[in-house]
Amino acid sequence: MSNNITKIDISKNLSQKTGFSILFCRKLLDDLIDLINKNIKDGKFNLKNIGTFKLVNKKKRIGRNPKTNEEFIITARKSISFKSSNKILKMINIDK
Repeated sequence: MSNNITKIDISKNLSQKTGFSILFCRKLLDDLIDLINKNIKDGKFNLKNIGTFKLVNKKKRIGRNPKTNEEFIITARKSISFKSSNKILKMINIDK
């Protein structure tokens, strides 16, 4: 599998492994993403044995274009941080 993966790639892979239709798998994936989006608005969402999504508020700051050195303002915004669980980290480190 490549480093860039799309929702349809995940749906096809899930469909092959489970025997469900690609459309059903796509709906499951969309529902999972909606579930994460709705719950992360509370500030923190923990997916057991996978990791924790956390809502981060970033302040307004000054940025700089590296080519022209021109300064510009980066507006305040919300961002998402993800910290993987220790179980996932152990699985990654075993494959070495």
